[in-house]
Amino acid sequence: MKLRYSATSPYVRKVVVLALETGLDGRIERVATAAAPTKPSAEIAAENPLAKVPSLTTDDGRHLYDSPVICEYLDSLHEGGRVFPTPGPLRWTALRQQALADGILDASLLIRYEMGRPADKQWEDWMAGQKRKVTQALDALEAEASRLGDAVTIGTISIGCALGYLDFRFAGDDWRRGRPTLAAWYEKFAARPSMVATVPKDPA
Repeated sequence: MKLRYSATSPYVRKVVVLALETGLDGRIERVATAAAPTKPSAEIAAENPLAKVPSLTTDDGRHLYDSPVICEYLDSLHEGGRVFPTPGPLRWTALRQQALADGILDASLLIRYEMGRPADKQWEDWMAGQKRKVTQALDALEAEASRLGDAVTIGTISIGCALGYLDFRFAGDDWRRGRPTLAAWYEKFAARPSMVATVPKDPA
């Protein structure tokens, strides 16, 4: 399999963490691919018309995107415990958690893109609206953090990657303030080898 990736993408990180947790990482060739929204890549667009990472090419030549689809596909390939729970309440909880965490990332990236515009072109109300989504999502996670436990599901992987991205790109906002239960859970989850191995960093 071939995974087009960026080392700083939190969505790519979800995929790689899942691959490490399930023992599939050795079957995946990672191909570094630039995919900035303002600099379209014909190379990746040929495989993913959205021109985004992650994008996975399977062994039989199919192209899969984006992270929720790739993660569920990979979870179908191993013999261990499933990261996507079987149908029932646990599955819906895990999928909801993934959606909430991905929503944090979606809003955070929109803030990053807006901050990249010239100062006199930035839309403050737009950024405030996105920040409000992040704050509300974090508060919701704090409310359920005591129930996250030690489970490794697509929900907890997504939450861990979203919180890691906030540390990476928005450290000054201190998401931990006022959220002690979530902070304690993340400290433990972030110590997992799969998370330690995938800490994002900007290229030197």
